[in-house]
Amino acid sequence: MFELHKLTVGTVCVTRQGKYMLKTPSGSIQRNWFTMTSMISRDFKKKYRRSVLGVFWSVLNPLLMMCVLAAVFSMFLRFGDIPNYPLYLILGNTLFGLMSDSTRGAMTSILDSTSLIKKIRIEKMIFPLEKVLFQLVNFCFSLIAVAAVMIFFKIMPTLNVLLLPVLLIYVVLFSAGLGMLLAALAVFFRDVCHLWGVVVTAWTYATPLFYPMEILPDWMQQVMLFNPMYHYVTYFRDIFLYGVTPGTMDNLICFGMAAITFVIGLVVFKKLESKFILYV
Repeated sequence: MFELHKLTVGTVCVTRQGKYMLKTPSGSIQRNWFTMTSMISRDFKKKYRRSVLGVFWSVLNPLLMMCVLAAVFSMFLRFGDIPNYPLYLILGNTLFGLMSDSTRGAMTSILDSTSLIKKIRIEKMIFPLEKVLFQLVNFCFSLIAVAAVMIFFKIMPTLNVLLLPVLLIYVVLFSAGLGMLLAALAVFFRDVCHLWGVVVTAWTYATPLFYPMEILPDWMQQVMLFNPMYHYVTYFRDIFLYGVTPGTMDNLICFGMAAITFVIGLVVFKKLESKFILYV
């Protein structure tokens, strides 16, 4: 009757006609969540397979990057006069890394899952969203490094850190929308995969991750207000470094940018996904 094949995303049944069906827990939402969590677990094991330190790299990597960047920018570019500069650096880098790693993974998620998409009827939006959630898990481990830096510099957290889940909702929505948009475009235009690396590099230097906003000329500071990552990084530093509660306008701007990006990405992805099978 049926041949059963175990996959990381559930059980695949092959009928006599050669058609594939994915058997997971009943219910659309439950089925998609089961598939997504299984894929996150698979990616997690794949990333740290045969690694001596394993998941500890999610903590060690931001610390090492912070040390290198703090040494370079403090000694040669004279940004060391920023109060608690190492914490200033690691906060900006870890949050920006969440967005950049999420979008890079989401962008190629459809192309990397070609064999699965061709054989199994599955919700395609799961693939880019899973990459974003996977990076969110890594980001949570990176917070251990942030806590270690705060302890080293004797910076006491305030109740404002409780706003972190709100910020993560904004960043995840923004990254998911951008990821879905890139994933859809990459199916039809492979050049997107190469161009996005250049865009992210430029975006890194166009966001005050290493330098203070005040060194920019007035017109560039005005342009910076249209950079979503500037607002998210500032929000992150406010609640962890400065102990400042972001205002209503700050939250509206962060949410607005995230919501608009998510809706655009979702609409484009849904409009094009029926044609993916012809180009992957």
